[in-house]
Amino acid sequence: MSITWTEKPLAKMVTVTAGQGAPQDAADFGGTGHPFIRAGSLDSLLKGLPEADCETLSDASASKNGMRLFPRDTIVFAKSGMSAKLGRVYRLRDAAYLTSHLAALVPDGRADPGYLHRWLTKNPPSHLIPNDSYPSIRLSDIERLSVPTPCEADEQRRIAAILDKADGIRARRRAVLALTDDLLRAAFLDLFGDPVANPQGWPKLPLGNLGKLERGRSMHRPRNDPKLYGGIYPFIQTGDVARAKDVIKSWSVNYSDFGLKQSRLWPAGTLCITIAANIADTAVLGFDACFPDSVVGFVPSDDATSEYIQHVFRLLRAQIAKDAPVSAQANINLDILRNLIVCVPPRALQRKFSDLVARSRETSIRFRSALAEADTLYAALADRAFNEEL
Repeated sequence: MSITWTEKPLAKMVTVTAGQGAPQDAADFGGTGHPFIRAGSLDSLLKGLPEADCETLSDASASKNGMRLFPRDTIVFAKSGMSAKLGRVYRLRDAAYLTSHLAALVPDGRADPGYLHRWLTKNPPSHLIPNDSYPSIRLSDIERLSVPTPCEADEQRRIAAILDKADGIRARRRAVLALTDDLLRAAFLDLFGDPVANPQGWPKLPLGNLGKLERGRSMHRPRNDPKLYGGIYPFIQTGDVARAKDVIKSWSVNYSDFGLKQSRLWPAGTLCITIAANIADTAVLGFDACFPDSVVGFVPSDDATSEYIQHVFRLLRAQIAKDAPVSAQANINLDILRNLIVCVPPRALQRKFSDLVARSRETSIRFRSALAEADTLYAALADRAFNEEL
């Protein structure tokens, strides 16, 4: 059967409106009521946070402040502020109140909200921002946004159901990946206990006594001198460490022979610790590489393993950041790290944990590959769906 498609402005598919200003009295929030969704809530909600875990606003407080309760299936996205540039599109699972920074597409029976949600996710409304320096989307521009859509409601629902199912596969695989991290943390605490409370009574030593701990090196100035770059030696920076989270497997900048001479090549397996910008982020080098003095390299002695120390940092990161000197840019110095007191369990127990980490990394690689396949499948289905080919 041939399916007829047309293009409609959003104003002819839903009611386009926005939330209201947040109540200024803190006493209005809390207790029983409905969730109050802010632009900053969208990231966590899209990652699976239950709406019930957001702030709540009682119906009496909402009435006092003239707040509108938006129904389930309302599609929301940021229309002002920096969040508007992020393209996050969310569909309410239950009724909620919305801040004035959020646009709201309220379903009124003229179009399937599931279809619209999927189309807007693929075509984020952030492209409607007229001035990137002052991100804002006018409701009138949202109303005029043209959406290709099947004329039959059943076809809209069919497309939405297919994409919902494909997205569900992606969500489950992301959840499994998150679970592997949680299990590794639980295994660490089971083997060693809390590194602050030290319930096992392990001996303690300064980190500087457990291996070679030195800052990276990039001596030449200016640091953007083209002579430093374009060779074969990987050059890792704080952002690479933060993004890797576990093992650094990729890089985007290479040092030249000249760059290498004013730096130092650290061996694969070195634990990288950031001491500026992102404080105490850690990742293990997956290859020989150079890095600047905003990163500290740790090569363990026979008393410690990189995997054990890395997970100690994950659990102590908040404390380390708190100890950072107050300055315009957060940073810590090498002395703070060298004097950081660390529990030292038996080497054999640390090796056991290292084996668990190795197996967890292998599992994560498989799951990440499966997630990439699911992402590819979803993207292909979305392309076909909105090109009238599904």
